[in-house]
Amino acid sequence: MVRNGEMTLEDARRVFRRFWWIAPISVVVCVAVAIFVAASLPKKYTSQTSVLVDEPTVPVNYVAPVVSETANRLASIQQQILSGPNLQVVVDKFGLYPEERGKVPTAALVDRLKEAITVAPLQPMPGTGNALPGFHVSVKFGNPQMAHDICAEVTSMFLDQNARVREHIGKETTGFLSQQLVQSKQNLDQQDAALADFKRHHLGSLPEEETANLQMLNGLTTQLDAASQNINRAQQDKAYLQTMLDQQEANWKLAHTGGQNPETLEEQLTALQDQLAIALNRYTPEHPDIIKLKSQIEDVKKRMSEAAPTPSTVPAWATHEPVQLAQLRLKIKQDNQTIADLTKKQTQIEEQTRMLQGRVQSSPVIEQEFKELTRNYDTALEGYKELLRKQESSAMAGALEHQQEGEQFRVLEPPSLPTEPSFPKKPLFAGGGLGMGLALSAGLMYLIALGDKSMHSERDVEVCLKLPVLTTVPNLDIATLHKLARRQKSSDSAVVFEA
Repeated sequence: MVRNGEMTLEDARRVFRRFWWIAPISVVVCVAVAIFVAASLPKKYTSQTSVLVDEPTVPVNYVAPVVSETANRLASIQQQILSGPNLQVVVDKFGLYPEERGKVPTAALVDRLKEAITVAPLQPMPGTGNALPGFHVSVKFGNPQMAHDICAEVTSMFLDQNARVREHIGKETTGFLSQQLVQSKQNLDQQDAALADFKRHHLGSLPEEETANLQMLNGLTTQLDAASQNINRAQQDKAYLQTMLDQQEANWKLAHTGGQNPETLEEQLTALQDQLAIALNRYTPEHPDIIKLKSQIEDVKKRMSEAAPTPSTVPAWATHEPVQLAQLRLKIKQDNQTIADLTKKQTQIEEQTRMLQGRVQSSPVIEQEFKELTRNYDTALEGYKELLRKQESSAMAGALEHQQEGEQFRVLEPPSLPTEPSFPKKPLFAGGGLGMGLALSAGLMYLIALGDKSMHSERDVEVCLKLPVLTTVPNLDIATLHKLARRQKSSDSAVVFEA
């Protein structure tokens, strides 16, 4: 008796001993049904091939590829090949699903073909990195030859599409880099022109010329000091010579004019005129002092007129100066020329000094602007060089792709021509029938146990009658009684013999 749906091991053994024949019948029936179903289902044949990814002939250290990773590119190619238009070409080429054409939409036929095609990547070997070694292409179809042809066509489409994609990407990358290179060249030319124009406008004030400017400024300072000293020395020499000339000339004139020096009379006249002007500010013209000063002025003028020689009466001595006076005048003239030259040179040195001082003072600002222009130029130059290297590498990669020396898809083994259907597989269906038969027999025996209300143990009696069990009588059949009797006779015979 099964209580509360719980079946003990003893119950299972009792039911199995009585109804063991249910299990083989269920298994035989289920296996037969599974085999019949497997024979009745439409057969599917699977053709498959393996495609390997060959590394580029030229190492990537020499020519870097411009295409993306193989896994990403394979996914993109798969989406393109398994798209509706491409599969529609395959359907039309092989005339697939002829009995359903015109009855169902073309998109439904394309979807059926898409479900029949499987692309699975190969797993890389341990220690080889994450690079994709290749992929499998399998096609499941009702006709083995048709499955082989479709698999070959799809594999060929993968190979062709990969070659076109790689070449297209190479051309697009090279074209893009060429455009960027032209723009970078224009930017570099602009930066170069700006830097050249800055150098031209600030020639002599550039940072690399600061040390030279300071050295030149120190040299000009020394030259300026020397020029000032030379000018002072020349002025002193001139003053000394002028004094000697004045003295010798005065002595010479005094010796030939009888003691009347015209310059002395002129000095006396000037002094008297100054005194008259001062006196007129204090007195009237009729004042005795004024009259006296005017009389003295007239007397001095008279003596000057008598002492001044006329052109017709110039004495001979006045036209023939002594050689000493001529030499002194020549030396004074030379000193004047020397002073003029030194003064001009001093002015030039001062102008150069002011110019160099201005350059040195403006050097920090110019250096900052120059650094900014140089930094922009260096950045533009590095960008141009980098683009130039990439453009050259892309062009070489494109040439390799054109010559098919780059990464290529290679068919490891041609598409197989299946001889046995991949679906349905009778061994698998038979195994499934066996499992179903065992499960069915277990279920039937469980239902039989649930329906059995007979009591087989003390617990069944207590549960059913709700009374305690005082004793139990074993169930002894005839065979068991005969066995006990034989055992009893054997034991009695042994006792008699011993006695």
